[in-house]
Amino acid sequence: MAATRTHGERSAGEEGGDGALSIGEVARRADLEPSAIRYYESLGLIPEPPRAGGKRRYDPSILEWLSLIALAREAGFTMAEVKELVTDFTPGTRPAARWKALAERKLAEIDGMVARAERMRAVLRVALDCGCFRLEDCAPLLDASNAAGRGASPCAMPVAQVEEARRRRSGAASRA
Repeated sequence: MAATRTHGERSAGEEGGDGALSIGEVARRADLEPSAIRYYESLGLIPEPPRAGGKRRYDPSILEWLSLIALAREAGFTMAEVKELVTDFTPGTRPAARWKALAERKLAEIDGMVARAERMRAVLRVALDCGCFRLEDCAPLLDASNAAGRGASPCAMPVAQVEEARRRRSGAASRA
């Protein structure tokens, strides 16, 4: 028969009388695995908490730190960049100033990734629109920089011409 809790009793993992949280409770509230919290500790992203009876006991403010880490990760920051954001503040350093510097660097990085993705899209569209029968016939496809900026296929061989070449080739193959 399962025991039922009475008002005021806590199950394992809930807040203790001092308001401290177990790693399980922190993980549940932050929607993380306990191993992620230990990993963040090992990287120095969050401070190691005091222990009671050998178990980690976190101040509830840890949830704000974990939310900040989650926000930074969602913005695409690496763990090293997150560490730069949350550690080693010198007196007088405003967190907003550090965030701004990191965000500006990340935006420049993302702009580069977007530009590369747009070039990739353009090359793939050229390849899909290409009517060439052989790769050797489609020099513009091989010149990705030629294809990237125009949006339309620079393919020299129109689809109708490719189809005609295929018919002639298949007819020659069947006669041989």
